[in-house]
Amino acid sequence: MTFRTIATVPTENGSRYLQQLCKHWSHNLFVEFSPEKGTVTFPRDARGADWPADGHLFLTAHADHLDCTITAGAEQQLEQLKGVVSRHLDRFAFREAPLAFDWQEAAEES
Repeated sequence: MTFRTIATVPTENGSRYLQQLCKHWSHNLFVEFSPEKGTVTFPRDARGADWPADGHLFLTAHADHLDCTITAGAEQQLEQLKGVVSRHLDRFAFREAPLAFDWQEAAEES
């Protein structure tokens, strides 16, 4: 089973935050990004973890918001990634933090 959550984060700086976050994580994680879209892979065994699958963050920047989608192989992994993503984005968005994350969860069959 794959667990999934989506947040629409109101901000006019979505592209900037997407790029900052992706550049930041590109030193340790597999990252692909453009000014409009980004993907970050969190390995299932990162930092001694043993999750059933890799976690993924998908970002899409719009003029007035940033879409954040996280997929994970376990509920606890999803919860941890939500916290990691929220904390990091708030750090980059310190002038307008805390950002509003309206996480909407949905379980998917894989």
